[in-house]
Parts: sequence; structure tokens; C-alpha cells
Amino acid sequence: MKAFAQLITTLGTSTKTNEKLELLAHYFATENDADKVWVIALFSGRRPRRIVSSSLLKLWCQELTGLPEWLFEESYHTVGDLAESIALMLPPASEENSHRFSLAGIISHLLQIEKKDEEEKKQFVTRSWMQMSKDERFVFNKLLTGNFRIGVSQKMIVNALAKTVQLEANVIAHRISGNWDPASTSFAALLSNEGGSADHSKPYPFYLAYGLDGPVSELGKETEWQAEWKWDGIRGQLIKRNNEIFVWSRGEELMTDKFPEYHSLVNVLPDGIVLDGEIIPSIDGKPLPFALLQTRIGRKNISRKNLQEVPICFFVYDILEYEGRDIRELPLTERRKLLEEIINRNNHPPVVLSPVIDFASWGDLADLRMQSRENGAEGMMLKRKSSAYQVGRKIGDWWKWKIDPLVIDAVMIYAQKGHGRRSNLYTDYTFAVKDGDKLVSFAKAYSGLTDKEFARVDHFVKNNSLEKFGPVRTVKPELVFEIAFEGIAASNRHKSGVALRFPRISRWREDKTVDEINTLDDLKKMLEIFGK
Repeated sequence: MKAFAQLITTLGTSTKTNEKLELLAHYFATENDADKVWVIALFSGRRPRRIVSSSLLKLWCQELTGLPEWLFEESYHTVGDLAESIALMLPPASEENSHRFSLAGIISHLLQIEKKDEEEKKQFVTRSWMQMSKDERFVFNKLLTGNFRIGVSQKMIVNALAKTVQLEANVIAHRISGNWDPASTSFAALLSNEGGSADHSKPYPFYLAYGLDGPVSELGKETEWQAEWKWDGIRGQLIKRNNEIFVWSRGEELMTDKFPEYHSLVNVLPDGIVLDGEIIPSIDGKPLPFALLQTRIGRKNISRKNLQEVPICFFVYDILEYEGRDIRELPLTERRKLLEEIINRNNHPPVVLSPVIDFASWGDLADLRMQSRENGAEGMMLKRKSSAYQVGRKIGDWWKWKIDPLVIDAVMIYAQKGHGRRSNLYTDYTFAVKDGDKLVSFAKAYSGLTDKEFARVDHFVKNNSLEKFGPVRTVKPELVFEIAFEGIAASNRHKSGVALRFPRISRWREDKTVDEINTLDDLKKMLEIFGK
């Protein structure tokens, strides 16, 4: 546990990719196999379920420290992270003996007491606290709350493992994907052929594109590139193996049960096939807004009404496996030809072949790109025809050429402190537009400004607060910002009647006053034009 706590602490303070890579590689080279499996699991989203509520952790900490509730809450809001707050508030360890704790041992104990009564959980948690250092308490609390947000990508984990085991990075990436249980999987089995082949549902690592910033003409000859629409859905892999259907999201969430439309494909698709595409609500091959998809994925049980109102299709644009054979190394043109043959031969409504866009010149394609929103797309994908299907984000062969976001000018009316390194600054903001003489909130955003700009806004908030509601402050409506977003949809849950897709601050409009911001009518006009 001490080694894992030290790893988390150093990773959290490091900003250099190579330094993080070396830290992880050293950990994988020196620590025990059981702990290494859990590190891979934790950093790739496979976390044990939360067994203790935040309210109980707060209560037990207050009992140990003797702090009144108001002082605990003020301290918590200042720090901005519950796990760190508790670690800082607790008294020094009475019998520090944490060397006997291993990461795997701690998690194993947590899994064992999951169904125990509150008193037994309290005894384990408080006893553990009083035997740990501050850094170990922080990590332990993160395990309890199920909230690990460390700046480590799965690609970095894979590259660190590749430095310590005799396997290529793309092989490791495939073997650590899928639906494996860190509590019952050994390190050797996880990275072996035997460990991977038993899981028929196992997806391939996704190939991700970089955003195209420069002129499209810099990509070279048009004839070397394939253009497709960039759909606004959930990137996924549709798998049929062992006469079963599996659906995975890009975030490695198994979503088969959320989309019963795909179950019928078990009688249509050939066995041993993996398709890459986009999960999209669609009627007659025309994509519907992403907001409708959200109404489906948030439900535990899908009713017949849901299936009728929000039918889901799989817009497929690549094939990664055929007849049980990995074909990712084939050129895109060959994979596309095979894909078209299979989909046209096995035509079935839940699967739609995502079209290739015909174009004669980069100028023609740029004109077509301007029609993206009318086609239910976010822009275009440009893929080199000779490209293999690679692992992760690689530069050169796949590019996403998105259309410019929608923007609207708004005024900040609420502010809240951020998290992590921003826990002492007001960096989370709520914005409003005008509705006659009133201001109506419509979006929240916490990204898009520089550190210097965040510091200036923080200074404004602290000197211009009107009211305080817990961690939230009402501020004078004076600061105007341009808010960018990818889409807009009607919403009954918001006062404004609209919900934005990916809102963020695009710039601080210091040249504008609150009298010059946009109105609620402006938002509703955008909804009519760009929403559905």
C-alpha cells in the first residue's frame, strides 16, 4: 500500500509524460503481481463498488477529530476533495503499521465487508485510518469513495507494461481490454493468450483520430483519402462470437443489455466478426439528436415505448475481425470492401452502413462539410485508404474535421470552487441569458480559460459575491463570456427549456456588457434551427 500511495502522489504532482511513464514502469517491475493487476484495473476504470457512503465517512471523521460539522464542511469546500480532506483532518496515526497492508489485501477486505453491517464497516475503516500515513489514507479514501482521477491514460499503462513484459504494446492493449475481474484474474493470466481467449466478448482497442487544425489540403492528394461523416453518438464495437452478441462502448462498458435491438443480429451476422461504428438513435437511416440517446442509456429497463420512440441503430464503418481472424492490419480499402459485402449480404435494419462521401477536390469536400449539421453529423472523418486499424490515438492516418461549434454570449451568475489543483479557486461557473428584465440560467462550464484568467475571475468572485449557498456563490452579473457548444436540444429539466451538448467557455468577452448578451429567444431560435 505504501508503494501504491507513493505512486499516486508522484503521478498526481508530475506534469511530464515520460516521468509518469517511468514511474509506472518501475512500479510494474518491482511490485507483487496481485497489486499490479489492481493498478491496471483501477487506472482503466474497473473499480470496486462503493461500500460506504460519503455521509458516513464524514461522520466517522468528525467523531475521530472532534470537529463540528460547520468546520468540517468549510474545510472540505476549501480543499475541494473529500478523500484528501479526511486524510488531512485525521489525527496522527496511533499505531502506524501500514507495511502490512497490500493494495490487493485492502481491496479484498473491502469486498468482504461489502454486505456487513454499518458498525463492522466503521471499525475496519477507522482502524485502517489510524494505522496509515496521510498519503496512504488519501489513497484508501479514494478506494472507499470509488473516485480515482489520475492523469494516466490507458495508453500510458500499456506502454509502461511493455517496458517490463515481453509483449508488444498493441498486444497488451487487447489483452487488458474486455470484461475481466481483477479479484479473480492473475497477472500472468491477464497478459497470456489463455487469459484472453476465454472471454468471447473481448473488444479490440479503439483507433482514435486527431483533430485537423491546419488546411485540409496539407494532407496531400485527395485520391489517397476516404471521407465519412463524423456521427454524434456512442463509439462502439459490435461483436458476434460463440453465437452471442456483445456491444462495447469506447469507454469499455459492456452495453449489450441497453440495446435489445441488436439481439436479433445473432441470427444475421456471421460468427467471429467485430464491427466498429457508432451507436445512434435513427429512423429510416437518418440520425436523431444525441439527447434522445441519453434517454435510453440512463434507463435500467427498456420499455416497448422506449424502443418505438428512440430506435437505436449501429452505423458501421469498419470491420476488425472476420471469421475469427484479426484483420486490423489490412488496408482500409480492403476492410471497407469486405464490410460492404457483409452488410449488403446480411441487410438488417439495426445495422446501417455508414456511407463514404464522394468528392472530387478538397474544395468540394469543404463545401459538403458545411452541411454536416443538416446530415446529423459533427463534421467529417478523413482516413488514409492504405491505413491499418491501429491502437489508440495515432497521428497521420485518421483525422477528424469537425465543424465550428455554436456560440452564444452569456453572463456568469454563480461560481463554485473547482477540484484538485483548482480547489482553492472559483472555476466552475453557471451562465445566464436575458429573458426580458430577468436572467435565466442555461449552462454550466468549467473549462476554456487560461490559469491567469481563472485567477482573475476568482478575484472577481471573492470581491463581488452577493449570496452564498453552501459551496456556491451568487455574483454580480457583470462578466460576459462566449459559450461554445456542439448541439442543442429541448429539455424539461432546465429553466431555460434547453440543454447544451459539451458547453465550454470559448473566450472572455471583456469588450461586452451584460446588456449585450444573447437572449432566451436567441437560444430558442437555435433550437428550432439546430435542434430536433
